[in-house]
Amino acid sequence: MLLSLRSFRVLLTPLTYIHVGQVHRSREQFFQTWINLMTEYRRAHGLGASWFFTVNLAERKDNHLLVTHIDELRRAFQYTKEKHPFRLDAVVVLPDHLHCIWTLPPGDPNFSMRWNLLKGHFSRAIGKGERISQSRLKRRERGLWQRRFWEHLLRDQGDFNRHVDYIHWNPAKHGWVNLVADWPHSSFHDYVARGIYPENWGGGEVFDVRAGE
Repeated sequence: MLLSLRSFRVLLTPLTYIHVGQVHRSREQFFQTWINLMTEYRRAHGLGASWFFTVNLAERKDNHLLVTHIDELRRAFQYTKEKHPFRLDAVVVLPDHLHCIWTLPPGDPNFSMRWNLLKGHFSRAIGKGERISQSRLKRRERGLWQRRFWEHLLRDQGDFNRHVDYIHWNPAKHGWVNLVADWPHSSFHDYVARGIYPENWGGGEVFDVRAGE
């Protein structure tokens, strides 16, 4: 049985978790409260910069590898967080790519090393058989992931909020669901549980950003 991204709950430590159970009258009010609380939270926990990422499979057409092996992907995230900590603020996994936001520790901005570790751990859990280019063969690389990924440093709270919205809206953007809530492999459900989004959020709206897809 496939595990939904709700199984990532043990990995997710978004800013919203600092006041679990607090109900806000509007999402805008929540984010304003968030801004105020996070100044102290970052100081207390020594948090660094937050980054938005898009990571794609090498072969994207008709490739459902990430959702077929969602449990292996979850373990790869867990393994990487244990070796080199980061905070996972939001995440969505589509069949052929994923988006997420990480907040890194201060003085430890090496997200490339973390992604290499995560990709490698996932690849080792997947049986061989994918098409591998000659250049990858020479480097003894697997052919599951694109070598490069999209990263964007989140400049301020507004930028952070827009990218959180984009992450959660992404399955609807690509036509996998009509309602955002119908896609299981997303931290959207955790945000709904904490009163940030209503269950019917995102219907008929567009939340686009430059995302490197």
